[in-house]
Amino acid sequence: MTLDIDHLRTWIGRTAVIDDVVTPVPLHALTATLDRDDPPVTPSDHLPPCWHWLYFLPIHRQSEIGPDGHPKRGGFLPPVPLPRRMWAGSQLQFKAPLRVGQAISRSSRIADVRVKEGRTGPLVFVNVDHEIRADGEPAILERHDIVYRDNPRPGDPTPAPQAAPADAAWSREIVPDDVLLFRYSALTFNGHRIHYDRKYVTEVEGYPGLIVHGPLIATLLLDLLRRRLPDASVKSFSFRAVQPLFDVAPFSVCGRQEDAETVRLWARTPDGHLAMDATAQLY
Repeated sequence: MTLDIDHLRTWIGRTAVIDDVVTPVPLHALTATLDRDDPPVTPSDHLPPCWHWLYFLPIHRQSEIGPDGHPKRGGFLPPVPLPRRMWAGSQLQFKAPLRVGQAISRSSRIADVRVKEGRTGPLVFVNVDHEIRADGEPAILERHDIVYRDNPRPGDPTPAPQAAPADAAWSREIVPDDVLLFRYSALTFNGHRIHYDRKYVTEVEGYPGLIVHGPLIATLLLDLLRRRLPDASVKSFSFRAVQPLFDVAPFSVCGRQEDAETVRLWARTPDGHLAMDATAQLY
């Protein structure tokens, strides 16, 4: 494998634009998937934060799909020659709410491509900036961080886990069974096989089970905030994936309100380690 970072960095500045409409059916479906009892959405209802991930879906022809279920590399995203791809985190600013029935547009730009040497080999980080506009006006700014890495090899060192905070004011147990993961994959048209193909994820990528989607964990963290502070409005949200979660055991989403404007949120593994760390700023 040759990692030509100079070639990969020629993707910096590449752009793409997708148009969509905020239709109600995906919102009903995610409400059911999250086991909420919200009333049916009606025209002009506001989307909860990060539910825009139900739109601008990656619709590619079947012949354009790679062996991992993602689109073949080298289109909008650079052709990083490392097999594992993960959503490492995001930073979002909510300028205006999205509403059911609105015409929306997302402009995306490759902001940076860089390489870093990790414990088990090179890591390639790709940063993508998205601007979402609703009826022509700015609504959401998002930076999406993607990391690529090699498959593990015998004898590779494993990073020491980080203990999750022990002072949660709120906590909810999540059972990440394969039905939940399949439904979220279907809702977001995510063909990545690590989320539904047990043979692939265990035998090819070497994980112990199906991997819970990073954006699903982030959505569950914000859903916890909504359950505890139903009248709160989120101004910004950032999250960082620390270690993966699998469908082999329940995990917990946790949080606490640190002051009038700040909510700390995190996901805790079954053995008490930090899986995702997040912060929401409120209006």
